[in-house]
Amino acid sequence: MTTEDIRAELQQNIDEKYRAFHASLVPGIGTFLGVRVPKMREIAKKAAKEDYQTFFAEADVSVYEELMIRGMIPGYAKLTIKQRKQELECFVPYINNWAVCDCCCATYKFMKKDQDEWLAFLKKYLSSEKEYELRFAIVCLLDFFINDTYIDEVLELLADIHHDAYYVKMADAWALSVCYIKFPQKTEPVLECETLDGEIRKKAVQKIRESLRVSKEEKERLKKKFY
Repeated sequence: MTTEDIRAELQQNIDEKYRAFHASLVPGIGTFLGVRVPKMREIAKKAAKEDYQTFFAEADVSVYEELMIRGMIPGYAKLTIKQRKQELECFVPYINNWAVCDCCCATYKFMKKDQDEWLAFLKKYLSSEKEYELRFAIVCLLDFFINDTYIDEVLELLADIHHDAYYVKMADAWALSVCYIKFPQKTEPVLECETLDGEIRKKAVQKIRESLRVSKEEKERLKKKFY
């Protein structure tokens, strides 16, 4: 697909009601046409099969949908690990809101393979001072590394994050809540740790208590313990 083809499809799929609703949920969204995520994924999948490099060069990253598709394509294109890393290194600095971050991260299912290599790749972003570079790494950990092999290291990494940005704290809390749901005995000591940011702890416990996968009794116990 040419850049013009992609832009034409975006224009054909604008949803004004969705635009009004979603724009209020995403601070700093920039230019927002109002195209739903499933349609953007469909466009990104088609573009990934063709000469997407031209679109990469021509994409207007100030347009929410073009940035989103730019970030999704590396998840759908047939690339080597080296090529994927190069594409992510180009894309990640452009992330400027939680929606682009989270939707694109969910596309990177290739991180389920060669996990040692991808974890090493993410660690450089975990040391970043930039809000959305950090969130990118945290959400990728959340999506692909909360498993038997990596849970201990993931918990250590999440507990070691100290950053004042709201969307970093919320991602960290979200990730810790998922860790607890999957590995409660390993995660609770992390929530108890005095060095854990209190705001992150509070939000993580809140998210755990909102989960349908946690019993009512467990929710009450956590409420008494942490609130």
